[in-house]
Amino acid sequence: MRSRWLALFVLSVGSLMIILSETIMNVALRSIQRDLGFSQSGLGWTVNAYLIAFGGLLLLAGRLGDLIGAKRIFLTGLAIFTLASLMSGLATTRELLIGARFVQGIGAALTSAVILGMIVTLFPEARARATAFGVYAFVGAAGASVGVLLGGLITQALSWHWVFFVNVPIGLVAWIVAARVLDDPRGPGWRAGADLTGAALVTAGLMLGVYTIVGAAASGWASVHTFGFGLGALALLGGFVLRQGYAATPLLPLRIFRSRQVSAANLAQALMVAGMFGFQFLAALYLQRVLGYDPARTGLAFLPITVAIAAVSLGLAARIIGRFGPRAVLLVGLGLLAVGLALLARVPVQGGYVADVLPSLVLLGIGAGLALPAVTGLAMSGATPRDSGIASGLANTTQQVGGALGIAVLTTLATTRTDHLLAGGNGTAAALAGGYRLGFGIGAALVVVAATVTAVLLRTTGSDRAAGPDSTEAQSTEPSGPNPPKLIMKFPA
Repeated sequence: MRSRWLALFVLSVGSLMIILSETIMNVALRSIQRDLGFSQSGLGWTVNAYLIAFGGLLLLAGRLGDLIGAKRIFLTGLAIFTLASLMSGLATTRELLIGARFVQGIGAALTSAVILGMIVTLFPEARARATAFGVYAFVGAAGASVGVLLGGLITQALSWHWVFFVNVPIGLVAWIVAARVLDDPRGPGWRAGADLTGAALVTAGLMLGVYTIVGAAASGWASVHTFGFGLGALALLGGFVLRQGYAATPLLPLRIFRSRQVSAANLAQALMVAGMFGFQFLAALYLQRVLGYDPARTGLAFLPITVAIAAVSLGLAARIIGRFGPRAVLLVGLGLLAVGLALLARVPVQGGYVADVLPSLVLLGIGAGLALPAVTGLAMSGATPRDSGIASGLANTTQQVGGALGIAVLTTLATTRTDHLLAGGNGTAAALAGGYRLGFGIGAALVVVAATVTAVLLRTTGSDRAAGPDSTEAQSTEPSGPNPPKLIMKFPA
């Protein structure tokens, strides 16, 4: 019993490193630009190179975990990620940093793609699994805010190089502990078939798709560049779907999408994450460029959302999900997220942190603490042992593509609005604030759409109703043993 919670801790540390690497750079970008001489457009590739490798390889990494063992993939990814973090910190040129970030994205994909599947296997009991998903959700949501906090403090106290170096000792310790405590169930191996054609199609399609999304902010959504590459990505992904329909050993078995819960939960998650990722990026810019916060103060400003997420997701969310079911809890969480973002859409130019920002951060923290464990459980609700890795990879891919899309859409619209206000004679601060307000408003709209998808497409099932934690139904329907025939999500009261 103790070893599996230690295993969860190690998996959470791996997940935290991945999340931190995505957000810790946000407040260090100006220092990197000044030190290495990046142009404004070139600077974006320190983030884009990572996202392209990460988002493009998640499905393939998840399937590899099913075939040759999740532990092997996790340890390989963690080793690559740690080494790439060291390379990023040592980079002295723009090209070296961008290349190291691409390799870091590869390691991140291998590490994170199998985590959810391993949690499902580690915790077949409903109550323990709900708690484990709460811990995972806390790490994901709070880690993003902690990344902003640490990025500001480290950059100001040391240098931008240390936002990468900090991963090295953590990664080494996590790898050593993971090698000892994680189980090593062997998959069927390469002979079961890896569908290399499907792997090439989906990896190229996802990489091209993420490239198109992150590049749209600079080239414009209606540009020939965006349109051409977008069509290319859709063609590759369409070819992948067709391939999965007749491949003997598909990379992404289409039977996964027969589950209405899984399909709708992944769609709701993509929309929710799009709004949340965009919020974190724009809120940091608002604090720095409009209110004049330095990096350290910007990081500290996000502390309340981290505390709120921790208070809700670590234990409380599991009990509430057990009582009311994941669908109801997800709806409440999405409602709080929408209200928090809508309040931010009203921030003034001469705003005050306590009056204009803090209430939104608290609502967003509570909402994320409720919504993320619920949507994670629903997204994994149809995972069988042979497909747990690919279901985990799918959930992570949904999250990453949704996040990339959210940042690209919200920042593009915010920038366009700012340019329009500047052309109309508004001051710089007023124009920036106007652009950020629009971005927050679009984020709120995305979350409202996610709530609509949840209300219309997700149905209350037997696992959502309160059956009592020790009832006969809860005990008899929950599979047990190391290799249960099917892992069905149950959330007893």
